Amino acid sequence: MSSSEPGTAPPAAPRMDGRTGPARLQGLPTRLLSLAATHSDRLVNEGLAAADARKWHYAVLATLEESGPASQAELSRRTGIYRSDLVSVINELTDRGLVERAPDPADRRRNVITMTERGRARFARLDTLITELEDEVLAPLGPAERDQLARLLTRLVDHHARRDG
Repeated sequence: MSSSEPGTAPPAAPRMDGRTGPARLQGLPTRLLSLAATHSDRLVNEGLAAADARKWHYAVLATLEESGPASQAELSRRTGIYRSDLVSVINELTDRGLVERAPDPADRRRNVITMTERGRARFARLDTLITELEDEVLAPLGPAERDQLARLLTRLVDHHARRDG
């Protein structure tokens, strides 16, 4: 009998809490990691969208804040954003007055991207927002657990970057 027949309940929507389904699935670290990442990604994307921003905006501004002016190629390497996608991000940030693009005096074939004062102010607001969103995502964890999680995730990311790179 199909679920569309009268008198049958529709299939239950899958829950995103990691505790549904067979016991074998409930404790799989890869599944739990995926569910947590999906939840985190959704919260961060929604929070940034409400502030008229995207993760890539934050990544570029954070990189410029930390490292100073950079070429588009350097920004691509530092942020992990593909060069073709980075051009669009830089165009958006330039249109908003958050960064400036100018020819590199040492090599006129490339551009140097510099954060403006307006960009620094915007970055400070986004940085505060990211901290608030992280607090929401990591709410059930204490400071030591958050540090431990960051260390473990860093080990995983570093391991796979070496393997894939």
